[in-house]
Parts: sequence; structure tokens; C-alpha cells
Amino acid sequence: MKRLGADCVYLDISHKPADFIIKHFPTIYQRCLELGIDMTKDPIPAVPAAHYTCGGVMTDLHGQTDINGLYAIGEVAYTGLHGANRLASNSLLECLVFARAASHDIESQLHKIAAPCTLPAWDESKVSNSDEEVVIAHNWHELRLFMWDYVGIVRTDKRLERALRRCLMLQQEIEEYYSNFRVSNNLLELRNLVQVAELIIRCAMDRKESRGLHYNIDYPEQFDNPKPTILQPGR
Repeated sequence: MKRLGADCVYLDISHKPADFIIKHFPTIYQRCLELGIDMTKDPIPAVPAAHYTCGGVMTDLHGQTDINGLYAIGEVAYTGLHGANRLASNSLLECLVFARAASHDIESQLHKIAAPCTLPAWDESKVSNSDEEVVIAHNWHELRLFMWDYVGIVRTDKRLERALRRCLMLQQEIEEYYSNFRVSNNLLELRNLVQVAELIIRCAMDRKESRGLHYNIDYPEQFDNPKPTILQPGR
């Protein structure tokens, strides 16, 4: 798909008997029918999809991050219990183990936690309702596209640099929007997604090798002694 610029590839299982296909893949068969595809006769369009992450937020063995009171559990966490790729069964087990460890740690810390201070009321006097909320949807779509095109399965330094430039531009636009209009859930989620995208891009740019899910054409080999890519504040 990258080489040809194709929208998809095709899976064809029509050489198998129809009864075999329906029995072995009933859910996929029904879903394809809903989309007008009879997989007993027609090829199925297929594209890669990201359905999990491989961590990133460092924690200790209790799930505690370096920010006091902030815990990270599951696919967002980098605990050291998985390598350059994360298998589904391993991630589920890790989530259960660290959820238990974190709950015990939180319970043991409760008596030390001071009551939170009173926060000032949210001031909306200098902002207005936006008449351009479609911009949020457009920026969301743009983020999806350039992350898929430039930070997807096959990466290069040039693609990562392009992605970073677009990411920083989106951040500026979001900041301007954030400063002038009332805050919405969609705006906050877009802001957070762009922040995560920047972190992913910078981590990928720092790793000068190919390992696990990270494959960079400019650095096809693996290091003999790999080290984690850790982004420090201010970078």
C-alpha cells in the first residue's frame, strides 16, 4: 500500500466452500454482507489498523509514575514487563496485576493525602461560543491522516520531520482556539491527542534503529544493547 499508494489490499478466500467460510467466520461474514461484500464470492478489502499501544508512561512496580498520586495502568504504561511489541494476553495479565498492585498502594497512602485546596471558579467572561466548531473535526481528521501516513508502519526521518511540523502547527491552532472560545470535551480531547502524537513522534525520532513495532527505513538494523527512549521535560 505504501509503495503503490493503494487504498487497500484484498483478501480472497472464495476458493473455499461457502459452508466452510460461513461456519468458520460467521461474524466477519455477516459484517461483510452488511457492507455489500459476500466473502464466499468477493475479495475483502483490508487495511492495517492500530488496536493497542505499547506503553510509554514509566511506572514503578506499584503503577506509580514520577508524579505523586498519578498512576498509569494497562496499555499506556511502560512497566518493563513487555518488550518492543506487546501481545494481547500479556497486556491483559499485566493490567490485572498492576491494577491490584496500584489499588493496594493507593490504599496504603490514603492517610497521608491532604485535603485538596479550593479551586477558583472557572472564568468564561473573556471567551465566546465558537461558530467554527467544524475546525475541531477538521483538525482531528488532519491529525489522523498525517499520523497514519508519516508515523505508521513504515517510517523515515523525513516523514517523521513532516509529521512533527504538522503537529506543532496544529498545537498552535488549538491553543489559539482554546484561548478565544468556550472549552468543550471535543476540544480537550483534540488537545490531548495532539500532545500524545508529539510524544510518539519525538520518541520515534530519538530511536535510531528498527525494533518491534518501530521500523525506520533509514535505520533498518537493531542495536546490540538497546535502551528505552525516554523523553525528559523540556525536550
